[in-house]
Amino acid sequence: MSIKLTSIPIDCTLMTIGLRARLPLAIAGLLLSAQTQAFLPTPLSVLESDTLSPDVSSTSPTSTAPTYSNSDALSEPDNINSTELNIQKSTLSESSLVTERLLSIWRQQVKTDKLAQHTTWRRLLYFYDDKNSVLGKKKTESLVDDPRFFLSKNGQRDSGAELDAMLAALAQELASSSATDHNQAKTDANNNSVLCRFPARVAWLTEVLAIDAASLSADCPELDEWMSTLAPEQLSIMFAQEYLDNPLSAFAHTLLRIDSKASIADPNQIDKAYALNYTVDGDPNDSFPIYATKSMIGSYNSAIEIDLYPEMLAKYLQDDERDTWTYQLSLTPTEVQQIMRHVWETKALKMPYYFTTDNCASEILRLIDVVRPQQNLLSQLSYAVVPSDVIQLLNDKQLLASTTYTPADNTLRQNQLNEKKQQRAQLGYHNSAKQTVNKIKSAQLNPVSSMSADGQTLLKRQIDVSDNNPIDRHTLQLGTIGIGKRGDDDYIDIGFRAGFHDTLDHASGYPQFFNLEGLAATLRLYDTDDNNPNQPDNVTLQNVTLIRGRSFNPVNAAKKGNTWGASIEATRVNDGSQEAGTDHLVGSVGYEKGWSWAFGTPAAGTGEMPPQLCYTLLAGTGQVGRGINKGFRLGAGINAGCRYQINNQLRAQAELQLPYWYHGSSDETNVRGHYWQPISSLGLQYDIDKKQALRINANYEWQDLIDANDDIQLSYRRYF
Repeated sequence: MSIKLTSIPIDCTLMTIGLRARLPLAIAGLLLSAQTQAFLPTPLSVLESDTLSPDVSSTSPTSTAPTYSNSDALSEPDNINSTELNIQKSTLSESSLVTERLLSIWRQQVKTDKLAQHTTWRRLLYFYDDKNSVLGKKKTESLVDDPRFFLSKNGQRDSGAELDAMLAALAQELASSSATDHNQAKTDANNNSVLCRFPARVAWLTEVLAIDAASLSADCPELDEWMSTLAPEQLSIMFAQEYLDNPLSAFAHTLLRIDSKASIADPNQIDKAYALNYTVDGDPNDSFPIYATKSMIGSYNSAIEIDLYPEMLAKYLQDDERDTWTYQLSLTPTEVQQIMRHVWETKALKMPYYFTTDNCASEILRLIDVVRPQQNLLSQLSYAVVPSDVIQLLNDKQLLASTTYTPADNTLRQNQLNEKKQQRAQLGYHNSAKQTVNKIKSAQLNPVSSMSADGQTLLKRQIDVSDNNPIDRHTLQLGTIGIGKRGDDDYIDIGFRAGFHDTLDHASGYPQFFNLEGLAATLRLYDTDDNNPNQPDNVTLQNVTLIRGRSFNPVNAAKKGNTWGASIEATRVNDGSQEAGTDHLVGSVGYEKGWSWAFGTPAAGTGEMPPQLCYTLLAGTGQVGRGINKGFRLGAGINAGCRYQINNQLRAQAELQLPYWYHGSSDETNVRGHYWQPISSLGLQYDIDKKQALRINANYEWQDLIDANDDIQLSYRRYF
């Protein structure tokens, strides 16, 4: 860079110089005056972080640099080495003085603006003052315990100490850059500079302290190559819907799509985009129960994976066959760049992964919180972070700019199946030819996809949008209050369900026939009558459900996989092994497997299955409890039922359970060791709106020995 001197008019009018302009001038003044000041004793105050040195503006240059005689240098060769040594010492003194003065200025501003406690700074260090996690660390500590993440040895517990260490490192970088000949080749290519290690922190401090970014320079080949490869300009959230056939994906998944200018110009050119995936770094050799437990309690570390976007998208659309929804985030290019700088700082960290609180969805909120400190998104989902809740929260905060629906391969095949059935129905055929149906359903014979054959391009969508946009679904939490009658006893039920959805809930926003409930409990209050000898207790715990769900994959639809179900719960059951058997609380584990069929008329132009469903399941159950005969019973049987969508607000479901129970042999004549205990049930739900519903449930147990055969209830349901 060359500077051309010209004659300019001088305006002597006083003017205000901003901090961003004053800082380079101050540095220049310090360098000019350093020859004199370098040999003065350094004030102790500039070495103490809590004491500020005098303002740099009060110091004026008072001397000029020393001069040397060329003749002396030629006649006295030994003077050359002496002169060079003096210059080196002078340069070191100049750099030290500049560093101290810069620290004085910055520390004053840090103290004035309380930057050590600034939300953004603390979030860059993983301090979360507003995050209420039962499994998390104390609010006074960073979540990171890797010492390489901090410059100060107290950085994990003291954001002020880390900020001061960062300022000291920055001052050294800035003083070194100012004193270095710009024509000299840079040699700091070892990526250990703070500019290379912590670019997000540097960017934020550069902004709040008004540092001239051009004066900070270091060769960061790894960082530069990484940023150049990703070329981040825009971020979007990709939501892959729930997938019960893989229990770890049962609650859906989210990742970030990183778009460059090329993929922004043509969003279908997905080969120009990357995927940022926050996932669990688990041991694939662990069994599923161990894997799931370790994921829940933080025994595994998290991992940040950055892959080509087409590879990740193909996994969901083609391998798992899950529809995806992509939402562009309303972030500026500057915010996108800062998020990616922060990812660079954190991508190698080994952080504990908690399936419910620190997962793929929570990481997206955390990254947005770093650049939007006023949002406090993560604190609004403190105790459980579910992908669909994150999508709804971002939509409520108007952080979603656009939406793209991408159907899975089986959704496209289902659309073809619907059209073929409609064509045959118009011709008077009631059923489609089996061979034709099987050909359409086969992924090998019918390799239709939303992606091009080479997997690098997203094809134009040819079908209508399915009714499974998570923005449209009811909220996960549910509270219920109901009145009912069991036998001759009236009662009130009060219940809570942490999530998710059963087959009678409002279906919009969920995968078709989705059925998964977790962490639910019901308390029953009876209107007691002291004259009744079999009167139940005034207050009883009716059930506590850990997990209960069913995966329906109709054999006559394009979905692959089996129909199955599982449950782990504590529930009250009637013991039919002896006369006047009452209900008892038991621990129960069950598994079902069978077949299901979809029928009816699907939504035109979509890849949805027909709306009605029937199923037959072979079931096995084990129950233990002190109240029942022998303390246990084992059951096997058949569960069959149908679910009918009457209209968009009204659904009904009927089911017949035929379990055969075994308690073990008994010598007592009035006690049976094994028996049938059929149960018929009917449910009907009417949606008042998206957040309210009324439901009727009726059950009848076809067993003569139990005290109360029938149970009918009307309940009000509130989703929140």
